[in-house]
Amino acid sequence: MDEFAGSEVFDRLFKDGMGLVEVAAAYLDGPGREESRKLDRELALVYAAESMEVTTRLMQSASWLVVQRAVREKDMTAEEAGDEKYRIAPIEEIHPVDRKALPARLCDLIDQSRALYERVWRLDDALYSSETKPTENLVMKQIDRLRNAAEGGAFDPLAIWREK
Repeated sequence: MDEFAGSEVFDRLFKDGMGLVEVAAAYLDGPGREESRKLDRELALVYAAESMEVTTRLMQSASWLVVQRAVREKDMTAEEAGDEKYRIAPIEEIHPVDRKALPARLCDLIDQSRALYERVWRLDDALYSSETKPTENLVMKQIDRLRNAAEGGAFDPLAIWREK
């Protein structure tokens, strides 16, 4: 966990994530505001909802990244960073949006914020999930069976298929 926070991968993710936060804020407070005023009432509501979701995903991602930076700088332990209050939830089901009706730049930000959030969620899950179980190595299991048979034990070549 500490290794990740000190890695080049983290540095790049932190830089990209915070950069996206800045880009989104500049768009939503500037050109995006102007573009939303040109939309009819229904589309303006969709725009508002989507821009709120972009902002929420980016703020949650940025918060997670700041916590990881605190781990790197020894302001927080990896165990503290794994506390539920710092964890990131799986991405919600994506609802359909008529992307052709929304400004292209907002659609780009929707996609980029989803990609960042998904990446952060996967890292969070890999680093802090207590449900992570080692996967069964079927090749090693088969080699053990062959070794057992070579040593005089009984070998049933169809046993592996019956277990499934």
